[in-house]
Amino acid sequence: MTPGRVVVVGLGPAGSDLVTAATRDAIARIPVRFVRTTRHAAAVIVEDATSFDHVYESAGTLDDVYSQIVDLLLEAAGEHGEVLYAVPGSPAVAERTVELLRGRAADGAITLDVIPALSFVDLAWTRLGIDPVSASVRVVDGHRFAADGAGERGPLLVAQCDSRTVLSEVKLALDLDGPPVVVLQRLGATDGHERIFEVARADLDREVEPDHLTSLYIESVAPPVASEIARFDALVHVLRQRCPWDREQTHQTLTRHLLEETYEVLDALEHLDAETGDGYEHLEEELGDLLFQICFHATLAGENGAFTLADVARTVHDKLVVRHPHVFGDVHAETAADVMSDWEQRKRDEKGRASVFEGIPSSLPSLLYAHKIVRKAGSIGAPIPEGAAIEDADAIGDALLAVVVAAEVLDVDPEAALRAAALELRAHSASYES
Repeated sequence: MTPGRVVVVGLGPAGSDLVTAATRDAIARIPVRFVRTTRHAAAVIVEDATSFDHVYESAGTLDDVYSQIVDLLLEAAGEHGEVLYAVPGSPAVAERTVELLRGRAADGAITLDVIPALSFVDLAWTRLGIDPVSASVRVVDGHRFAADGAGERGPLLVAQCDSRTVLSEVKLALDLDGPPVVVLQRLGATDGHERIFEVARADLDREVEPDHLTSLYIESVAPPVASEIARFDALVHVLRQRCPWDREQTHQTLTRHLLEETYEVLDALEHLDAETGDGYEHLEEELGDLLFQICFHATLAGENGAFTLADVARTVHDKLVVRHPHVFGDVHAETAADVMSDWEQRKRDEKGRASVFEGIPSSLPSLLYAHKIVRKAGSIGAPIPEGAAIEDADAIGDALLAVVVAAEVLDVDPEAALRAAALELRAHSASYES
C-alpha cells in the first residue's frame, strides 16, 4: 500500500504579503488542507482548512499536542492520498511537528514534501543588524532552553517564548548581571504591532507580555552554575510530568522527605573532615538530594501560579542584600555580635513582629528550640541562665549526655523538660524587649 503524502508549507512570519509563491501554488493545488493554528495573520489564505487549535486546548502538554497533530495528519493522508499542512513561519525552523513528520517519513509511514518559506529568523537578523554566520548565533526553542541553550555561551536567538513560565526558565539560566536581553515581538506586522526593545534580565518574566510571536536575542548566556541549576530545574519538571510517583506528590506528602534529607545533610556534615577533605563527596550528594526537595516544592508552587525556583532565588538574594547593610550599604559592624543584633532588628521591622521570639518554629526539636531562645534572649540583653565552666565541645557533649542520664533516672522526658525551660526563659525575656 502506497503511503499518504503530506506537503508542508510555511505561512511566513507575519501577514500574507510575506507568503511565498510556492506556498500559494501548493495551497491552490491541494484541496485537503490543515493549519497548525489559526493564530497567525496569514492563516486566512488557507481557505477551507481544518485547524488543530482544538488539540492545543485538549492535550496536556506541548509534546502531546505535537504527537496528536502528526497522528491526525497521517490518518488524513492515508484517507485522502495527499494533504496540505500549513505552519507559521518556515517549516524548517523551530517546527517540532515537522521534526516528528520527518521521523515518520524515515520509517516509511508517509512521504513528506517540505516547501521552504520565509522565517521569523530572517527578519530577526535584519532588525538586529547582525550576520548570524559571522556572529555564530544559535537558534533554540524557548520550551527546551534549559536543555539546549543553558550550556551555551551565546549569542542565542530564543524562539517560541510564548508564556511567563518559559521566560522564567530562560531567566533562571542567565547571569542576571549580564547585558539586557533584546525582545522581538510580532516581526513583520504591518499594523504597528511589531515591537523590539531591551529589558533587564531580572525583569524578563515581569516586564514582558509574551505571546506566540515573542523571541529573545541574548548576547551572552550564563556561567556554569546557572546552566546546571536550569538543567536540574528542567529535569524536576520532566519527572513531575512523566513519573507516576512524582505526579502524585503534594507539599504535604513531601514533608517527610524534606525532613529526612535535611537530617542526612546534617549527618554528612558530622562526618566531614575539612582538613583532609574526607566526606566532601558524600556531602555533595546529600546537598543535591536536599536541593531536589527544594526544586520539587518550587515546581509544585509554579503549577499553582504562586512562584518558581527563579522567584525563590531572587527573593532570598534580595533579602540577604537588605539584611547585610554592613556589606552592601553604609552600616558599620565590627563584630559578629553587632551583625546579629542588627539582623534581628531588621527581621522584626520587615515582618512587623512585636517580638524577636516570633517566627521560631514550635515544631523544632527541643535542643534546637532552646538554642534559638537563648540566642534571641541574649540579643536583647535579657538575663540567661549561667552555664557551667565548660571549655570545649567534648565537655559540652559529656554534660548534655549526663543530663539525659539524669532524666532517665528521674523518669523525666528530657525533650519536654528542656522545652518547658526554654518557654519559661522566653516568657521572662519578653519584658526586656524595647
